[in-house]
Amino acid sequence: QVQLAESGGGLVQAGDSLRLSCVASGRTFSSYVVGWFRQAPGREREFVAAISRNGGNTAYADSVKGRFAISRDNAKNTVYLQMNSLKPEDTAVYYCAATDSPVVLKSSLVYRYWGQGTQVTVSS
Repeated sequence: QVQLAESGGGLVQAGDSLRLSCVASGRTFSSYVVGWFRQAPGREREFVAAISRNGGNTAYADSVKGRFAISRDNAKNTVYLQMNSLKPEDTAVYYCAATDSPVVLKSSLVYRYWGQGTQVTVSS
């Protein structure tokens, strides 16, 4: 079992950058694929990015490709989401999630463990 805690959200202007962190408890963090998802008011939760167990493989939603970068430091039990060139449509609560799937997946249904989320608000 793993517990996740996000941080790093905030209020920024369009074009700014933020880095979100997801810190996990437990010694087996490196056994999990970790993903970032987001949910805006009135909308369904959507996939943002995911990273494989060793960090060698990543996946991104088309809407963030080229602007966001996911990375992980297994020694620190932490996954990061670097968000650049933020847009107002990136405004949402961002969640990190973990799955014991052996491959990177985009469906939220396979992610078993979830954090509480961190709010990101981008003003125009």
